[in-house]
Amino acid sequence: MKQKVALVFFFIVTFSFSQNFSHYVNPIIGTSGHGHTYPGATVPFGMVQLSPDTRIDGSWDGCSGYHYDDKIIYGFSHTHLNGTGCSDFGDIMLMPTMGKVSFNPNEYSSSFSHVNEKATAGFYSVKLDKHNINVNLTASTRVGFHQYTFNNAGQANIILDLNHRDKLIEGVVRVINANTIEVLRRSEAWAKDQYVYARIEFSVPMQLNMVEANQENRTDFYSGTKLKMSFSKQVKKGEKILVKVALSPTSYQGAKLNMSEIKNWDFSKARKNAEKLWDKELSKIEVKESDKNKLTVFYTALYHTMVQPNIAQDVDGKYRGRDNQIHQAIGFEYYSVFSLWDTFRAAHPLYTLIEKKRTADFINTFLKQYEQGSRLPVWELASNETDCMIGYHSVSVMADAMVKGITGFDYEKAFEAAKHAAMADRFGLDAYKKNGFISMDDEPESVSKTLEYAYDDWCIAQMAQILGKKEGYEYFMKRSQNWKNVFDWNTGFMRPKKNGGWYKPFDPKEINNNYTEGNSWQYSFFVPQDIPGMIAAYGGAAKFEAKLDEMFNSESKTTGREQVDVTGLIGQYAHGNEPSHHMAYLYNYVGKPEKTAEKVHYILDNFYKNAPDGLIGNEDCGQMSAWYVLSAMGIYDVIPGKPEWTETKPLYKTIKMKIGDSNELSNIDQIDKKRIGVYKTAHELMSINSSFSSIIPVPVIQSESKTFKDSLKIEIVSQNPNDSIYYFINDKNEYLTKETFISYNNPFEIKETSTILACIKKENSYSNEIAATFIKKPNKYTINIKSTYNPQYHAGGPEGLIDGIYGSENWRKGDWQGYQGQDFEAVVDLQKEQIITLFSANCLQDSRSWILMPTQVDYYVSSDNINFTLAGSVENKIPAMETETKINDFFLKSQQPLQARYVKVIAHNYGKLPEGHQGFGGDAFIFIDEITIK
Repeated sequence: MKQKVALVFFFIVTFSFSQNFSHYVNPIIGTSGHGHTYPGATVPFGMVQLSPDTRIDGSWDGCSGYHYDDKIIYGFSHTHLNGTGCSDFGDIMLMPTMGKVSFNPNEYSSSFSHVNEKATAGFYSVKLDKHNINVNLTASTRVGFHQYTFNNAGQANIILDLNHRDKLIEGVVRVINANTIEVLRRSEAWAKDQYVYARIEFSVPMQLNMVEANQENRTDFYSGTKLKMSFSKQVKKGEKILVKVALSPTSYQGAKLNMSEIKNWDFSKARKNAEKLWDKELSKIEVKESDKNKLTVFYTALYHTMVQPNIAQDVDGKYRGRDNQIHQAIGFEYYSVFSLWDTFRAAHPLYTLIEKKRTADFINTFLKQYEQGSRLPVWELASNETDCMIGYHSVSVMADAMVKGITGFDYEKAFEAAKHAAMADRFGLDAYKKNGFISMDDEPESVSKTLEYAYDDWCIAQMAQILGKKEGYEYFMKRSQNWKNVFDWNTGFMRPKKNGGWYKPFDPKEINNNYTEGNSWQYSFFVPQDIPGMIAAYGGAAKFEAKLDEMFNSESKTTGREQVDVTGLIGQYAHGNEPSHHMAYLYNYVGKPEKTAEKVHYILDNFYKNAPDGLIGNEDCGQMSAWYVLSAMGIYDVIPGKPEWTETKPLYKTIKMKIGDSNELSNIDQIDKKRIGVYKTAHELMSINSSFSSIIPVPVIQSESKTFKDSLKIEIVSQNPNDSIYYFINDKNEYLTKETFISYNNPFEIKETSTILACIKKENSYSNEIAATFIKKPNKYTINIKSTYNPQYHAGGPEGLIDGIYGSENWRKGDWQGYQGQDFEAVVDLQKEQIITLFSANCLQDSRSWILMPTQVDYYVSSDNINFTLAGSVENKIPAMETETKINDFFLKSQQPLQARYVKVIAHNYGKLPEGHQGFGGDAFIFIDEITIK
């Protein structure tokens, strides 16, 4: 895209790396509240994150292994995640103790005080109270360096616990000599098959004095799925023992090679080297500010953007690919830990400014994962695809790099990989390609997926345009308009659809399974690829501004499911979670930059602080902090994939930045804009016109319900009253073409089970078809439910339990009724006395979502709805901790025919979730759908 830009002269300042920017970093920020950061020692983008672990239970607020509110340290492990919402890592855990050895974590752990704790960039120290041991930690890229000072004389122990935190699939320890051991830890958690090799070297000879392993071993080789050992030495008061731990994802040999990063036992020198690495990286942006707290917040935020992604190759370039084979990186460095749903929004755009070479390396990593694992990464962790979150946002990172002129990767291969991601038939994409949107019937989180797929498709179109691929450009530009199929023009919200119509009831504040970690308010402004079209859909600039005002001024309370990620609320704007991050900048697009500045500065001043709880939500691998860094500089990339930045008032008077890999700093307001992409003022943004190949949005098929007894009224409506709607009633599974459709003029009735197909015709073009199936009930039974279902899980109301439609294992589609903390009880009225021989009630279990089978289902019969007789009971046989999603039919065949009109069904709730469950002590759900009586 060509932009006319006025050239601005600027001056260049030669910068010295001697400035100690690392001294402004406070790694304790975000370790309290819901920040999920860790305080330990690491270097920029390093493989090693050497940090204390205060949590071993996998709890949500312990995802990083550490929480500031805790009082106990269990040990110091070498891998940690920064601000994620899922728990993993904590590999190769060491813990110094004294005296008698115990492998019980509750016994080898120690209390500590924050008074005796210090964390800086590349360094961490703490005093372990239990045995009066001072622990100092630092790191290089691939080596963790420990220094233990034993303040009492006696037997010093260093415990290696390979069963620390996640599940150990395979553990191996090879004793090389009294100073050296080699370790393999293969584990399963969020990453299903993670390999960590380690070489551990002690500064003094240590005696292996205790081992716990569950496989036969010899004196120099130990293995098993349970593996712990202790190395001991008699020490004098004040004696130090130093330990170096080199990691490798590939092999023992790789770990040995990586140990070369720290060749001696000079801890002070290693710490200074780590600080120098941080000073060099942090010097890429220089701000001047008299308030030291503000400097600390800024440079800690910049620091948090640089602790991941993590280098994942040995010093010789070998790495473990997505195919679990060892490969050689040539011409690039291979990385891991890509939280792309979060980081495509601000972290990766920031990297296009100050990490151009790494941006190319990240993309080369994506492409190798595509070649070796047949997929671009979604949320990649340790060469495993977790499939966490939604979208295919690696294409955003690639497109953004391409439009900003970053080279060093294969553009053609990137486009091929992007198309492959978009054309797959997973996560609702099959329905999205066919229908132009995703329905609740197709896939959970349907609204969010439709919107984010549409944005990603636009990114692919930008790639196609750069490569001169006209057909690909037009195809993906058309798909990028699919957001219009989930925009309700009457309410002004992005809404879920079910069975061809808008899902009801609808509450824009409700957090439910139709959105990803949010509600309709937090997704109704996600059309970055077509902001002019979005503004027009809301009725123009004034109405769009009013809608933004309404969001920011609404009550700061959500309804529906409790979502711990939704924090930092300003009205319904939620800064603690990523979908809201661009919204304050949308005022710029309607000519109200003062409102953008007001909102942005409120967030900068109130949601980021120099304190343990200084982050309003999960750090999410640098995204939360990247928002701060860019916004404090007065720029933001609302549309990654477009070479422009929108402006706002900077937080600091003097801001200088290096561009790419340059060693020169330039004033941010005097940089030649061609070097970083084009700035757009609010006035310029308003003048941008939409040049999209627009789609025709699908019509909406409306009815009172999906099922009916005698007849059902059907209405078909369109966004534009003048649209020509065509439809067909398909009750015989006929093969159809558009020519078989007839013109729709008025509502009509159906009296048999039917599928209605509808589309809109404009001139010679058609919208996608939309389909809705309506089912005539197999009987005229009614049901009276005595319990109270959760309004999010209503299955269409009481009649949904006897409509002949069975819920599937994908319960998020909305076909199940959910009851929490209570038994389910209902009475079915058969309308007349009948002979009954069997009873059935389908229930579902997904224990990870707190949904457990009832312990027992009882069936009673009655002729008067007053006096009931027990017909029989069916006990549950599926264990509460069974994690596989299952459906169980609590089927009862009567030993003798029973005559009755009423059938009472009671399903007994499990009660409190059992010990060992991640929600231990919480109330279990019963999910039930379809009661059958014959």
